[in-house]
Amino acid sequence: MATATDKEQKIDISSLEAEPRAAGSKNDARRVRRNGKIPAVVYGAGKPSAPVSVDPRQVARILHSATGHNTIFDLSLDGERSKAMIVDWQYEPIKGGLLHIDLKRIAMDQKLTVMVPVVLKGEAAGVKQQGGILEQVLREVEVECLPQDIPSEIDLDVSELVFGKVLRVQDLPHRENIAFLTDENQPVAHIIAVKEEVAPTPEAAAAEAAAPSEPEVIKKGKQEEEGAEEAGGEEKAEKAEKKEKEKK
Repeated sequence: MATATDKEQKIDISSLEAEPRAAGSKNDARRVRRNGKIPAVVYGAGKPSAPVSVDPRQVARILHSATGHNTIFDLSLDGERSKAMIVDWQYEPIKGGLLHIDLKRIAMDQKLTVMVPVVLKGEAAGVKQQGGILEQVLREVEVECLPQDIPSEIDLDVSELVFGKVLRVQDLPHRENIAFLTDENQPVAHIIAVKEEVAPTPEAAAAEAAAPSEPEVIKKGKQEEEGAEEAGGEEKAEKAEKKEKEKK
């Protein structure tokens, strides 16, 4: 039985309200954030790109849902509703708050190319019986399908995985309505041996202690300027829009 909380969560991730905004300057982006919203760009479906502002809490609920950024939701803008999804997002590097997102209008009868997470299921025989370690090499695969057929994840059974055997993309469960674009020979998971730590000999320890230590170099990262993400987002939107027109 669904609770009130479940219903509220379902509503939160099935729709997103967007408001038109001015675009182009850092001050505009800062003003949007001061008002509790984040700048965004909407494009796709043969329509021109549009700068908008959205509620970061709604966006966070979508990104943290079971289907994540592959969630298809109703986008409300200027009294019109259209299907859309989040195709790019940026976080503030220090505080971790959302800075900017790109939204793409979706035609439900046209196929999409998306990245879907791979989830390993079961306990590998190479771990249980041989004492190895299960290593997941590939965590996402690129697929093409209709919007309504996008899976939230692709499960891979690793219960029979042992030393010397590699599970590849071709071993993932395939369906007729989903085309895998990632190379079929790409490794997904295998069993590796446990590395034993060898204690250093007294001579090696003494030599290491006697060696002069090099000064620590602190790398200073270049801080991201506010508003830079907006310009990048709008430029990507224009390129995506141009690419769609070229396809037609």
